[in-house]
Amino acid sequence: MTKKIFFIVAALTAVSSLHATKAVEDGSRFGSGADSIKCFENVNLYTEYVKTKDWTNAYTYWKEVYTDAPFCYASVYTNGAKILKALIGESKDATQQKAYAAELLAVHRQRIKYLSRLNTLIKGDPVSDASAWQTMAHDYITYTPGMNADTAYVMVRKAVDLAKDQSQYYILGDLMKVSSAMFKKNKEHRDALLQDYLDCSAYINSVIAAADAENIINAARKTKDNIDAYFVNSGAADCQSLQTIYASKVEASKNDIEFLNKVIKVMKLLKCTEQDVYYKAAEYAHNITPTSASAESLGLMYLKRHDYTKASSYFSQAISLESDAARKSELYYTSAIIQNSLKDNVKAKSMLEKAISLNKNNGDAYILLAELYAGDHKWTTEEALNQCTFYVVLDKLLLAKKADPSLTKKADELIKTYSEYTPKIEDLFFLKLKKGDEVQVKGWINETTVIR
Repeated sequence: MTKKIFFIVAALTAVSSLHATKAVEDGSRFGSGADSIKCFENVNLYTEYVKTKDWTNAYTYWKEVYTDAPFCYASVYTNGAKILKALIGESKDATQQKAYAAELLAVHRQRIKYLSRLNTLIKGDPVSDASAWQTMAHDYITYTPGMNADTAYVMVRKAVDLAKDQSQYYILGDLMKVSSAMFKKNKEHRDALLQDYLDCSAYINSVIAAADAENIINAARKTKDNIDAYFVNSGAADCQSLQTIYASKVEASKNDIEFLNKVIKVMKLLKCTEQDVYYKAAEYAHNITPTSASAESLGLMYLKRHDYTKASSYFSQAISLESDAARKSELYYTSAIIQNSLKDNVKAKSMLEKAISLNKNNGDAYILLAELYAGDHKWTTEEALNQCTFYVVLDKLLLAKKADPSLTKKADELIKTYSEYTPKIEDLFFLKLKKGDEVQVKGWINETTVIR
């Protein structure tokens, strides 16, 4: 009877072995027959070894599951990464470390390859492509001795492209680290580095804004500093180099507002706003989407260069495009400064009068008008009458204090200065003028004042 049972068990085992199939062969989760039983055993074994951090034994049984049953559990990949990273950390052999790192990368690549199927095995939220790529890129950069910068860059750039402003803070730091290394060995990588910097700078701000855990916020802020440091220390932040790089590209892309805005943003970040190419990019961008702000910006740029004709032209555009009265008043005020530089006080006066009509509290406009009058006060051959212009100057300064009390100190200092230039009463006597009389100051000023 005992022999009979032995033969039955042996027969069943033989049949089971005959029909054993690995999961990798038939596309199932666990395989069939003895192989499915072995798969379950290996999963249990490596899981227990992971719990006790016996990474060497965990690796042995995990490797069999990973190789024979790649679809059994999604955790095969997360546990595999954990085991391999631990073994890299424990190993003192550089060759062995590289081998484990290569295997770690293979695990991540296979996970991405089968991600859709693996997600069907997860009860919670599925793993996104962006998340999987970020994990792979970060692990490759972190755990691969002597990593290949080109390989790393392709991975980390794709990870950021997929995640955008949902990126993990560390992957943005990884991108700048790798990209700056790429630039140091290949200067043709400059454009890519500039774009990487723009993206990382924008995305890290979103990451910080969205974070609610203090440790994540602090880590993200540190990464933000690192992003800036990688870029600055890369050597790409050179104004003359940007001029050389962008000169022909801006001309060829003068109708591409997205490209032009990128150039403008990069050059502003690097404080390269005195370069010719910055002016060109700003002008072409303004031509495509003209606004009062862009026209004002261009006007101020040319004002810094003392190109008053162009500055005047752009401020005229800014005024015509502006609808807010207070802002328009300020634009007229700056336009008056430009007209004064062009030695056209008649236009300057007109601009200031418009500025005041739009904003009665524009005290600066009154002060500038006073200074214009003082600077060009002669309108007749009679010196005492010319000196009467300073009464008009004092009138404007008094109005400045009334319009804007914060200008009182400045106005009082000017009143004290210009009061010294008013005519003497005895000089006015011979002109049959006395205190309290009105006098018309003619010429370009054309204002009436009172002698005091």
